[in-house]
This record gives sequence, C-alpha cells and structure tokens, in this order.
Amino acid sequence: MKILVLCTGNSCRSQIAEAFLRSFDPRLEVESAGSKPAARVNPYAIRVMEEAGVDIFNGRPKNVAQFLNDKIDYVITVCGNAERDCPAFVGEVKHRLHIGFPDPADATGTEEEILAVFRQSRDEIHKRFQEFYETELLPQLGSQ
Repeated sequence: MKILVLCTGNSCRSQIAEAFLRSFDPRLEVESAGSKPAARVNPYAIRVMEEAGVDIFNGRPKNVAQFLNDKIDYVITVCGNAERDCPAFVGEVKHRLHIGFPDPADATGTEEEILAVFRQSRDEIHKRFQEFYETELLPQLGSQ
C-alpha cells in the first residue's frame, strides 16, 4: 500500500507523519513531499522525533512533482495550503484525505517554548495517524 503525505515545505508535519506511518507497519510504502519544499528538515522536528525514538535525521524534503505519475493508494494533506494547492495527479490516486495540523514552525518564544509546541504537534500527529492506521489501513492490510 502506497501513501504520500503532503505539506507545503515537507520539513516538519509531513516528515513526522511519514516516519510514524513507517513505524506502524513495514508493509506500508510511505513517502512525503511538499508543494514548495524547504531546504532541509526542521531541526526541532528532528529533535522531538528523536525524543520519541524515531529517527528522521536523514530525511530530506522532496517535491511533490516527482510523485505525480505514481499509482498511490492514499494522498494525505496535513496542512491547509497543501490541501488547497494539491496538484492534479496523472497516476491513479484511490483516496485523498486531509488530516490537518497547525504548523509548529510558527512557534515563537524560548527554545523550550518552541520545543513544547513541536512536542504537542508530534503527539497529535502520532495520535491521529495511529487512529487512521488502525481504523482505515489495518483492516485493508489484514487480508494481504
């Protein structure tokens, strides 16, 4: 089963969602991409995922254009901009979903305050994607 998680910069929310989905089940082929990819994965995202025992240090933002011809089971947008600007896919897309989250990169304050926002985002992304996996994906994968 192939899943593509989309965001604007592909530097935080989509990277976190991709990593969690991969950790749930090795049968999932998961990628993430952005409509306007950032230069690198957000260091705070790397740090809070490391705290959760998930390594995204070697992740790199990718452009959604490289996936437009692929056959994809689920395209999931995690930010409003990506939902609005989701490109037309030439390849078959079976399901399009939006599971949105506020952008933790907008956080301001001390380093600890910013980390608190990133941790909250990480935990919410984990919770919602775990629910998606258990209710939507696992029943389909159970028969494979």
